Amino acid sequence: MAPPTPTPSPSPPDRTLLGRLPLPERSYVAEALRTETVGGVLLLIAAVAALIWANTFGGSYDSVSHFHFGPGFLGLDLSVAHWAADGLLAVFFFVAGVELKRELVAGELRDPKAAALPVVAALCGMAVPALVYTLTVVVGGGSLAGWAVPTATDIAFALAVLAVIGASLPSALRAFLLTLAVVDDLFAILIIAVFFTSDLNFLALGGAVVGLVAFYLLLRFEVRGWYVYIPLALTIWGLMYNSGVHATIAGVAMGLMLRCSRREGEAHSPGEHIEHLVRPVSAGIAVPLFALFAAGVTMSGEALAGVFTRPETLGVVLGLVLGKTFGIFGGTYLAARFTKAELNKDLAWADVLALASLAGIGFTVSLLIGELAFSDDAEMTNEIKAAVLVGSLVAALLACVLLRMRVRRYRALFDAEELDEDGSGVPDVYEQEDPGYHLRMAAIHEEKAAKHRRQAEEAGAARNMPDSPA
Repeated sequence: MAPPTPTPSPSPPDRTLLGRLPLPERSYVAEALRTETVGGVLLLIAAVAALIWANTFGGSYDSVSHFHFGPGFLGLDLSVAHWAADGLLAVFFFVAGVELKRELVAGELRDPKAAALPVVAALCGMAVPALVYTLTVVVGGGSLAGWAVPTATDIAFALAVLAVIGASLPSALRAFLLTLAVVDDLFAILIIAVFFTSDLNFLALGGAVVGLVAFYLLLRFEVRGWYVYIPLALTIWGLMYNSGVHATIAGVAMGLMLRCSRREGEAHSPGEHIEHLVRPVSAGIAVPLFALFAAGVTMSGEALAGVFTRPETLGVVLGLVLGKTFGIFGGTYLAARFTKAELNKDLAWADVLALASLAGIGFTVSLLIGELAFSDDAEMTNEIKAAVLVGSLVAALLACVLLRMRVRRYRALFDAEELDEDGSGVPDVYEQEDPGYHLRMAAIHEEKAAKHRRQAEEAGAARNMPDSPA
């Protein structure tokens, strides 16, 4: 009789979804998210201040927001709100450009297999909200102009929510959220460039392109000095603004040109160094000031009721709360199935759902796109902003509920990742293959054992003494 044919064992998964990060990547993510978390808290404060200011002293809020200044002969006599949206957000998008470049050359997006998961999740997380908005306004007979408003995720606002509820996410979840936001920003940039570009001024656009080429060449020849790059960057920004292309695209383009790969002997690449300098300005000044002059909407009872009755505003709320959640969760699940990736055994799909709901917080870029989409209708712009605020608040509350249900698990995983029992400065989970780590731990345990032996001998001696209570 022929021997039975052995049953083939199932092939191992190609990748682990939300697996542990390499130590350098973990350190970078931790530093980046630390800055964004502080910026997110400032963003929350700025948004609340804007709402209080607009709803108590609305006249002064409007006067300040619409106050114009700037060199008119250069086409830059702009309002305060306009400077915040087109000027300060260029700094935000510059950092987004550097982040994207780093992800492409040294981060999660470097490996096509690794990039597939966050890219598919982010794409679905933008397509589904747009679809939800479109279906809502088609059924309700509204305007399709705001289809892109609920597609963006605000990483700083999301991290601020995490800071408030005290959820210490494991590094894999935090990195996935950051990568999602980077890819999200990329597609938001493309949406702004393609769909919200006004009549082109080809002379100004040509000048901006020449400036970008000069910026690139200076970087390649390693010319140093802020006094060279800052005036050139301002010139490129001004030309891009006057070209009809949204001025924030200039920030992205310059960010993408920085070198983010490390050479031998470099602790940090030039891109990482500049990002380290500029990120606090973006997160701590640029984005909160934009929020201060973008989030000041009148929130009367009638206006709030209108958010849920008007198709455009209802589409934004549903897109952020439902579209983002199920888009990112569904995209992640499908990508994992088709790439044969296996979810990290320490996590569950409920964690992906909670993270997806957190990504429904769309603030900074959503407000910007709302202003661009309804630039000719001030009343609708105000209502769309209110819808973004309401939708982001609902998404934040939903995320809080889902994350709090697993907060003990997150805390245990986070503490395990941070544990450095041997005092080497490197978390123990990254030293399991290092013989030196085990030797250090053996010495620590031997010292503890010797201490307990001495204590046992002392306790025994005390017990045998005549006057001992024992």
